[in-house]
Amino acid sequence: MNGPKGNGDAAPEGGGTNLEVVMQLPIEVRVVLGSTTMPVAALAKLGRGSVVALDRKVGEPVDVMVNGRLVARGEVVVLEDDSSRFGISLTEVVGLSGAAPERRASTS
Repeated sequence: MNGPKGNGDAAPEGGGTNLEVVMQLPIEVRVVLGSTTMPVAALAKLGRGSVVALDRKVGEPVDVMVNGRLVARGEVVVLEDDSSRFGISLTEVVGLSGAAPERRASTS
């Protein structure tokens, strides 16, 4: 069986998926800085200049979520090549199924 568009890449025996196709699937990546809960009345009073306190402290790692699932933690950084943008330097990659988390050095 040939891969999509007849590119000659055969799928693995047993009906496995074509890895190239899977690698092109879009995913949603979100970085969670923190969260809070508040009554609707407090939410209704928010306006320009309002400050919402979050549950995280300065310097604590942020969560990197992929399709709603925690996959890593990291530190917020300012991009070297564009100081008007933020990025995340990964400090921990969360393991699968309860495996110990993998620690990684920061990479730019």
